[in-house]
Amino acid sequence: MADCVFVQLRCKPGTTYKVAEAIVLKEMHSELFSTSGDWDLLLKIYVPQDTDVGMFINDQLLDIEGIERSLTTLTFRAF
Repeated sequence: MADCVFVQLRCKPGTTYKVAEAIVLKEMHSELFSTSGDWDLLLKIYVPQDTDVGMFINDQLLDIEGIERSLTTLTFRAF
């Protein structure tokens, strides 16, 4: 089983589409959305259990050129 994590990304001006294309090529996401407001992209990822979420995101996602900032939201099975 895997843990569901949402990641919001702020991209450098003019790079959102390039960042999104790079994410798609990595095939690491479940869903990817363009958003309005403070963040440019919203990503839904399933991280394998017993994996360090911070290391996974840092190693698999944040190495993409054009990402300026990220906000990660962990989810918990409550219902």
